[in-house]
Amino acid sequence: MAQARRKTAKKTTHPLCVFSGSANRPLAEAVASELKVRLGVCHTTVLPDSETHVIIEDSVRGDDIFLIQPCGAPVNDHLMELLLYVDAFRRASAHSITAVVPYFPYARQERMARGREAISAKVVAETLEALGTTRVIYMDIHAPAIQGFFNIPVDPLTAVPVLAERFRGKKFRNAVIVAPDEGRVKMAGKYAETLDLPLVLMHKRRLGFDRTETTHVVGDINGRIPIVIDDIIAGGSVLDQLGALLKAGAKPEVHLAITHGVLTQSAHKRLDRPEIKELWITDSLPLSPEKKHPKVRVTSIAPTLASAIQRIHEGSSIGELFRK
Repeated sequence: MAQARRKTAKKTTHPLCVFSGSANRPLAEAVASELKVRLGVCHTTVLPDSETHVIIEDSVRGDDIFLIQPCGAPVNDHLMELLLYVDAFRRASAHSITAVVPYFPYARQERMARGREAISAKVVAETLEALGTTRVIYMDIHAPAIQGFFNIPVDPLTAVPVLAERFRGKKFRNAVIVAPDEGRVKMAGKYAETLDLPLVLMHKRRLGFDRTETTHVVGDINGRIPIVIDDIIAGGSVLDQLGALLKAGAKPEVHLAITHGVLTQSAHKRLDRPEIKELWITDSLPLSPEKKHPKVRVTSIAPTLASAIQRIHEGSSIGELFRK
């Protein structure tokens, strides 16, 4: 059989430019440093009447723009800032505008769970596209089907390889990967494959926006160290499920790997439980002082974002990034 030809990167005459909104400038600076480019100059101002004003100080005519703006709290302010920058770049004659939104807003509102609800994630997708966004990058989105809301290219990245590295070594040879619900089984499977560990599933019933109840645990966890994975930790309802693991025989040493650390105050109270050893999150969202906790540890996704941006700009494969 003839060997498939490797697609070579295409040459581009459009300069690569990285800009940052106000949502997570340290992450954008780290990405720019990885790419060895200067972070573009732009300014966001909140006016006295609470309106947002944005301005780009650099000329971007004909450039490939990568705007880094995760939309954490205050979500609506950061989302509006993102939309305004997209409009400003389009009016400034940028060649392309890629919205790099590691934490995608309204991702948990991707369907009508009840009648007369808005499908908010679709509203965000359509607005970004209508304003002139040419590509979107996000990471470990809560509902993968959101990719179908776009008619433009979308690159769904994952922090699984970055977080999984934190659980290598002798200490975790007797560990098990735990999916907190059916929706996270695919993600948990990636962790299990990466670390060569068995997989356990927790069945849960949601009692409210921040309350859940575990009905049963599927898989052998007796005497093992549980590594619970998830895409988002906000109020910390997943931490209420850990008691079910201990009842099933797990060691009282629970580790967590969760991509996006929203971390409201209720999550902090739950993290104080003695059976929780550590919580690993990424820097997709800034770790503000009120979010800090002795058990919270942060690893960076800047190298992953930088590699993806470089590959997109050169026209090479994103898939190869994760196969490597």
